[in-house]
Amino acid sequence: MQEALRDYIDKYASVTLSDDEFERIRDKFTSKHFRKNQFLLQEGDVCKYSIFIVKGALRQYTVDKKGIEHIVNLCTENWWVGDRESFTMLSPSIYNIDAVEDTDVLLLTKANFQELMSTEPVFVTVLSTMDYNNQIATQKRINSAISLSAEERYLNLLANNPALLQRFPQNMIASFLGVSPETISRIRKKVQL
Repeated sequence: MQEALRDYIDKYASVTLSDDEFERIRDKFTSKHFRKNQFLLQEGDVCKYSIFIVKGALRQYTVDKKGIEHIVNLCTENWWVGDRESFTMLSPSIYNIDAVEDTDVLLLTKANFQELMSTEPVFVTVLSTMDYNNQIATQKRINSAISLSAEERYLNLLANNPALLQRFPQNMIASFLGVSPETISRIRKKVQL
């Protein structure tokens, strides 16, 4: 499981880690397996971990007062997930995170996260790159949500992350895009013509 983490760090650190450096980082993570439909975080709980996905798929979502799910993230291998506000502020989370498939993850506690930030410069570099990329993706997602049609959002997802369309059911894709499952069906039929 740790090999995926090493590959990720090597990719985003722009340097190759020594075995000793990687061992110091690796030792701060805990491996865990989650079964399909098992929760990693539930609304109202404090997010205790920053989660790195080794294998599998997770979704992060809220549930409104009418019981409707609103998916904010669909995550697969080599993605980080968690509620950053809850993790940082130790406040109750507004999110649920559950496994859409059997999933293997590496968990990093806040204490270990802070220790890595203060002792491992390569981890700081990786985090900075990750934050930068996340900020760009968030801006694109917001722009897409407020300025693109449902069809354009679907086509954008198809062009930029087609694997999500294969890994997640249509109702989850619809929620992620902010449209109804029926709208996704119509768009898929139109795109296939």
